[in-house]
Amino acid sequence: MRIKISLMLLAGISMIIASCSSNPYGPTNKAYKKQTKELSRTIRTNPVNPTGEDFVGTTNFGLRKPNYVIIHHTAQNSTEQTLKTFTLPRTQVSAHYVIGRDGAIYQMLNDYLRAWHGGSAKWGNLTDINSASIGIELDNNGFEPFAQPQISSLLTVLANLKKTHTIPAANFIGHSDIAPGRKVDPNITFPWKTLAENGYGLWQDSILTDSVPETFNPIEALRIIGYDIKNPQNALKSFQLHFVQKEITGILTEEEKKILFNLYKKYL
Repeated sequence: MRIKISLMLLAGISMIIASCSSNPYGPTNKAYKKQTKELSRTIRTNPVNPTGEDFVGTTNFGLRKPNYVIIHHTAQNSTEQTLKTFTLPRTQVSAHYVIGRDGAIYQMLNDYLRAWHGGSAKWGNLTDINSASIGIELDNNGFEPFAQPQISSLLTVLANLKKTHTIPAANFIGHSDIAPGRKVDPNITFPWKTLAENGYGLWQDSILTDSVPETFNPIEALRIIGYDIKNPQNALKSFQLHFVQKEITGILTEEEKKILFNLYKKYL
């Protein structure tokens, strides 16, 4: 009987070890659950009122909802490398979703929690991008085209996010848009036009005006769209990367001015 019990115990331990070894992210999943539990405890704790008055909890509240989606490329060589990067505390970077070249989707953080993906960034008057956005990382070394399975999965994720959080079409943008001169992702091959055709982001009309008004100010137009124009040339380069996707010069051609004018009117 003792031998039988010992064998059963050994089998159970073996199953536990096998289960742990089959999921390399078991420890980080455990850390995630612990941290969200601590955050929940913080929320449930009544704040200290400096006047000494009693706390009166309102019945009218909800979770803060994300209003932007920021698309990145990983600038790494594999999905596994990125998942490891985002699960090491010392890196201090993260995203809500990672999508592999093969279309595999990895959710790494609840949509309502704040990921560390935007860094120093600005869009319109918003400077704390991380607090208002969802970050999506696409497995891509920064120079290669994006695989079709990856884009198909991205469209699936975007459809769910737009429906769940009622995110406006104009608020699907890239990391380079919010950090001109500092970031260039997603790279020049990213299919922004395809996304816009599906309702995620804006795109210029196929037929543009014959001429742009003499009073048109391209830098002011960039500001109205949302770009940080403290360095106008960097803002122009980010615009070209997203909406022109040819040479990134920081100098607008006449055709590019027409594109900018067309988009400027959409953002008004």
